Amino acid sequence: MKALPLAWRGLRREWRLPELRTLAAALVLAVAALGAVASLGARVEQALLARAAEMIGGDLGVSTDYRELPADFSSEAARLGLRHNRSASFPSMAFHGESSQLLDVLATDPAWPLRGHAQLAAGNGRLYDGHGPARGAVYLDQRALDALHLRVGDTLQLGGMQLRIAARLVQMPDGGALFALAPRAVVNLADADAAGLLGAGSRASHRLLLAGTPAQIAAYARWAKAHLPGGARLITPSDVQQRLRFAFDRASTLLRLIALLSALLSGIAIALAARRYALRKIDEVALLRALGAPRRQVLGLLATRLGSIALAALALGVLLALVLAALAWHLAQALLPQPAPPLSIAPALGAALAGVAVLLGFALPPLARLASVPPQAVFRRSSGALRWRDRLLYLLPLPVALGLILAQGGGLNLSLGLGLGLVGVGTAAALISAALLTLARHSAAHAHPALRIGLASLARRRGLSLLQSVALSLGLSALLLLAVVTPALLGQWQRELPPDTPNWFALNVQGAQRASFARQVAQAGGTELNMLPLIVGNLSTINGMPIAQRHFADAATRRWAEQTLRLSWSALPPPGNRVVAGHWFSAQPRVAEVSVDRGWAQRFGIKLGDTLGFQVGEHRLDARVTSLREVRWDSFRVNFFLLLDPLHGHSLPHNWLASFYLPAGQATRLQAASRALPNVSLIDVDSLLARVRGIIAQVGAALRWVLGFSLLAGALVLVAALTASARERRHEAALLRTLGADRRQLLLASAAEFAMLGAIAAFTGALGALATGQWLASSVLDLPHFVVPLRPLLLAMLVTVIAVTLLGLAGTRKLLSSSPLRILRQE
Repeated sequence: MKALPLAWRGLRREWRLPELRTLAAALVLAVAALGAVASLGARVEQALLARAAEMIGGDLGVSTDYRELPADFSSEAARLGLRHNRSASFPSMAFHGESSQLLDVLATDPAWPLRGHAQLAAGNGRLYDGHGPARGAVYLDQRALDALHLRVGDTLQLGGMQLRIAARLVQMPDGGALFALAPRAVVNLADADAAGLLGAGSRASHRLLLAGTPAQIAAYARWAKAHLPGGARLITPSDVQQRLRFAFDRASTLLRLIALLSALLSGIAIALAARRYALRKIDEVALLRALGAPRRQVLGLLATRLGSIALAALALGVLLALVLAALAWHLAQALLPQPAPPLSIAPALGAALAGVAVLLGFALPPLARLASVPPQAVFRRSSGALRWRDRLLYLLPLPVALGLILAQGGGLNLSLGLGLGLVGVGTAAALISAALLTLARHSAAHAHPALRIGLASLARRRGLSLLQSVALSLGLSALLLLAVVTPALLGQWQRELPPDTPNWFALNVQGAQRASFARQVAQAGGTELNMLPLIVGNLSTINGMPIAQRHFADAATRRWAEQTLRLSWSALPPPGNRVVAGHWFSAQPRVAEVSVDRGWAQRFGIKLGDTLGFQVGEHRLDARVTSLREVRWDSFRVNFFLLLDPLHGHSLPHNWLASFYLPAGQATRLQAASRALPNVSLIDVDSLLARVRGIIAQVGAALRWVLGFSLLAGALVLVAALTASARERRHEAALLRTLGADRRQLLLASAAEFAMLGAIAAFTGALGALATGQWLASSVLDLPHFVVPLRPLLLAMLVTVIAVTLLGLAGTRKLLSSSPLRILRQE
């Protein structure tokens, strides 16, 4: 027997079978969804790194405080062929006439910037990209020009130097900082050095930035890590843009969730379609066995047919994945740097491998059972006794599904929760179905005749009924997560940044200036003004041990401990802060109390009851840790690692930190506040807010495209589950009609059967979606105030019962209009 030609002839004949088309469509959708999200994720990661490199002005940086880096750092960069730029940043007073202003000064050589753009404006307003200023020149931003009443072309005094304003600074790479605490100025590095601003005793931070190929950068990073002097640190693109990265990480989690559910839905559809195909092939396999074909050859024949379909489906899935990823990138391109990173095919090919695993894991168990079909089945249909090896194969979908969840979940937390949720839904559906089937068997005798027939049919096909209810429940749970819970999660994320979210911050507001500053903000059109006290000090001891003597896990933690610390106080937990351990401050504490951010406490090994010592100027304060907080650092609110109780915090030297909302286009109205209160530093974060809001909007657009694939996969599960018992119901309908049952009775019986299946699926699926969605919001996406909307969920349950009933009845119409004799002959 020539297996390959026979397989191809059979494939051409069988391609019209609905179960094969369902199997192929499910495989295409699984690969397309997984591949699109993986390709888009890889591209976004490359873009983020490129954007971060533009922010710091290079591919890698080495920074040190108060002293220059050794010369061999520049020598090593030259040896490796890297472009490099030396710079230093420091605060300095600038003077013009009677006006003065503290500036945040960057002194740099002409190579600046290596990555990104320094956007400058000439005196006539023309914008252009420039490099480091020439000797005797300076760039000032608009805040500095306004504070000093200057224009491009004027001169000012800075650090003892008379400098000409060569251009207005519009935008610049800034070492990863999202904003400056003071107006900015850029001067020539040689000028600053000649003026003595970088000598011994200077408080300048020195930085060496580098740019080159990834291999060159990796080689330099290895060398630099081994030669970093004390107090020096590497600046990498992955260390910056933390708030944007949080937004992209949350978006990635939502996209991975949808793709993962799509793949699992496709696996369920594949398993149901493979089971029905295996039942259809029992007669053919028996005939081939009776004609002398060995078992291995028969299985090879079936494997060739399915393999051909799988190859075509995998290729189409990869193509769709790349198209969808390119389309999603097009929707989000305004948020990411241009030119776009190349679209890699590797993630889509990885999704194809995942698709092969889904196909083998979910389709192999029912198809492998065909190997046990005996030749005698030609005369009496039988699939043979189920061998123990075949029984073990039916457990294969479980490890495949768990492996897929682990591989695609992007983290143990998401993978574990989603896996347990789906296992819980399947278990609940099986238990509820078994209980209802047992109840139906005992109570059907007293029911309406048509209802009795429908319930008896379910009870008689107990194993198949359980399979249908579990498949429908899993499919519906995933669909509800996709169609109801995920859009609600996205909506909650959007509501976290309402239109009046504070987009301006003010530092160094003195206590006597609070009322005046509030008036200035109100006159400028600002709203939502909130002021918090700000204490600047140092952490001196932990449980009485000086910081200098304490052992820390790494050098980064020691730097954190030694750097300047900012504290505040509050009578109540601020918005976006949640106490997760201990208790909030008592009204009149006898000793000072402090509340600590949980992440900060973990870094320093702090626990409840420990005592932290603070040095604030000449004041020393020992405070006992009474609570740990979980802080929403992405909320754009003012947050602190450490909060003191008001009674003891108020006694320490402090100024005030303010946040407020200013409508777009009103920034120039703040010039009056800058002139009236020159010591106050104003910080604009509106561009950062706009970027995060844009990410949320574009994620919503991308979610809709990927969601379409997921909903198609869910529809395939629904169709495959309802047709899983088509052969048995066809045979039963023919017998009942032969025994005198009319069309109306059979319709009512079918309606009762499918309505019961739909009710079980609706209840367990909605319960699983509710529990899983609530867990995702609180534990994975960090949306503690999210509540799954119950009204859409209840509506979806009702629609599910109606849809399952109507689809089931639609599948029985042909049976009711066909001759019973014809149906029995086909059997």
